[in-house]
Amino acid sequence: MIQMKKIEKAFNHQPALRKVDLHINRGSVYGLIGSNGAGKTTVIKLLAGIYEQDNGEVTIDGKAVYGNISLKNRIFYIPDQPYFLRQYTTKQMARFYRSLYSNWNEERYDKLQEAFDINVNKKIHTFSKGVQRQVAFWLGLSTMPELLILDEPMDGLDPVVRKKVKNLLIQDVAEREMTIVVSSHNLREIEDFCDHVGILHQGRLLLEKDIDDLKSDVHKIQLAYKDGVPEGLLPQLNVLHSEKRGSILLLIVRGNEEDIVRSIRKTNPVVFDWLSLTLEEIFIYEMGDIGYAIKNVIV
Repeated sequence: MIQMKKIEKAFNHQPALRKVDLHINRGSVYGLIGSNGAGKTTVIKLLAGIYEQDNGEVTIDGKAVYGNISLKNRIFYIPDQPYFLRQYTTKQMARFYRSLYSNWNEERYDKLQEAFDINVNKKIHTFSKGVQRQVAFWLGLSTMPELLILDEPMDGLDPVVRKKVKNLLIQDVAEREMTIVVSSHNLREIEDFCDHVGILHQGRLLLEKDIDDLKSDVHKIQLAYKDGVPEGLLPQLNVLHSEKRGSILLLIVRGNEEDIVRSIRKTNPVVFDWLSLTLEEIFIYEMGDIGYAIKNVIV
């Protein structure tokens, strides 16, 4: 279990995080969403033990992260701009990480070389941004981390490589119960990848929820009636948003799917369609009065 309790952090007397509480279970993929400046990078650097909080606690399995060498041996962090030792090749960086991480797996390293097909003798700084990120994933997964922390992980990767990387990450989560924390400002990019999500805005955690719970409780429906919408229908439903498009009524409704269907079927609609709802739409409508903030946070 990874926890943050009442975390506060400031830089030059400017608050970056304000009493943030965060909970991440082992073997989960947690997406941390927020606009630039929301505090995402501060959170993940606290989780990685790079920063020390001003107030509050950051713990893994009840042990403080900052300054804990044995915990850091189980963590691998890939920043938005992966860093490598100057003039080093992939082979040399592998040797360096092999000396640092006690769980380094040479067999995994060799197997991932086949997957990424990168020249190990070429200096890493000569590679493109996308290939450098692939090297970071290759080396990171070879350390067999229990916690993998990723900042904008898919930036610079083409669609084929993105799919390959996601498959490798999901494989480690399934087989080893590796925990992943993904920081991104792009909700749509990680919607199919994470099982939990937290939204940061101006240093505060607005929301932390299981994605399946969110999707099972908020629904998008379109209806049409021969003689107009029955007067008694809408009061029976927990309507978050309604919109008229010609003869079609579009509804965003919170509640149990079976109960909603039962109520609508009784009114004999001419058109009754159950539409897919994106995670972005769920956040915007569910958050109500602060939906404007969510809408400006995610892209």
